[in-house]
Amino acid sequence: QVQLMESGGGSVEPGGSLTLSCVASGYTFSSHNMAWFRQAPEKKREGVAAIDTDGKESYLYSVKDRFKVSQDIAKNTLYLQMNSLNPEDTGMYYCAADGYYNGGYPSALKYDYNYWGQGTQVTVSS
Repeated sequence: QVQLMESGGGSVEPGGSLTLSCVASGYTFSSHNMAWFRQAPEKKREGVAAIDTDGKESYLYSVKDRFKVSQDIAKNTLYLQMNSLNPEDTGMYYCAADGYYNGGYPSALKYDYNYWGQGTQVTVSS
């Protein structure tokens, strides 16, 4: 049984940083598309950062140059380093694994994913 467990969320002031982690059990990261999504209250879920089977990283335009996705295959862990956080980054952040192309835009940010974590809350406010 595949399980994804996120951690690292919290409350920070604007300009602050957080690092999210996603540990997978029953699943091996290597050669799979992985991603971070977020959902703010009353907004649609959106892909924030992804890393595909070739190691190519993709980012939502609004987080580009502030967020960094990475993975430690030996630890079966996906990370999201978030810097210069602002209130618009507030939301529940989800780890997703085993993404696949669904015929839409060819980016791992837009793929469908088979496995999801429970989410970790990120709140940015002063």
